[in-house]
Amino acid sequence: MPIKTQSDLPAKEILENENIFVMDESRAIHQDIRPLEVLILNNMPVKQDTELQLLRAFSNTPLQVDVTFMNVKSHVSLNTSANHLNKFYTTLDEIRNRKYDGLIVTGAPVEDIPFEEVDYWEEICEIFDWAQDHVTSTLHICWAAQAGFYHYYGIDKRKLSQKLFGVYEHKVKNRKIPLVRGFDDIFLAPHSRHTETPAEAIHNCGELTVLAESPQAGVFLAIAGEGKKIFVTGHPEYDRYTLNNEYFRDKNKGLPIQVPYHYYPDDDPGQKPLLQWRSHSNNLYSNWLNYYVYQMTPYEL
Repeated sequence: MPIKTQSDLPAKEILENENIFVMDESRAIHQDIRPLEVLILNNMPVKQDTELQLLRAFSNTPLQVDVTFMNVKSHVSLNTSANHLNKFYTTLDEIRNRKYDGLIVTGAPVEDIPFEEVDYWEEICEIFDWAQDHVTSTLHICWAAQAGFYHYYGIDKRKLSQKLFGVYEHKVKNRKIPLVRGFDDIFLAPHSRHTETPAEAIHNCGELTVLAESPQAGVFLAIAGEGKKIFVTGHPEYDRYTLNNEYFRDKNKGLPIQVPYHYYPDDDPGQKPLLQWRSHSNNLYSNWLNYYVYQMTPYEL
């Protein structure tokens, strides 16, 4: 799939070196096609890493996607330069009157904080509500999934006794829904969080359908409104070394952190981590773009 980005976005060169087709604005404008307009609200601290991971996940579908990155204005990022944000990011105020085919809301490192105490919580809620009328389908990842469960359905998160950290098995629960089309019965996906939305509460919500679940990691994938809202509680977009980097970051800070589950060969952090979830991650994002964005959105936004 050609991914359309700004010509000088740093992730563009990295993706091109991976033989992923990235189209800049000058080439895209000469193609007689309407690309899918996908907005990414990037709440992660190191935004360039998440940019690269999500753009890479888009690369296995023939659809052309025009990506716009957005950040919240009510929080100052300490790990991404103001120059990068000013150059490549927008805010809700700047795009409030536009419509988009898809929206991805990423996770955020604020899971230990009650939702209402997060400094940009009101803005997140405003974006969720705005998306109802301006976006065909919204995909919520990790903390954003927990925030969505709480905002839309009043289901609060709860703290885990130990960080859920590693790569876990999940079982597909409902094969008739296109989002899991092509999935194996059992598939792997990374998680990295201290809290969870209780599985029983998700199952008991009549507006939600659980599509994949793990006995250890709980609900992984849920859908509402025939795909208007999709919730992913893990991090299928993570690359091979993301959990590794998180592990050594916390270890070097002297924080209590266990070796990521089912991640290193023989649980040995000295060995190269196994990449065991990429195919299902690609399948998830491709299915979302195809069945819930491309197939559902009108040609004229």
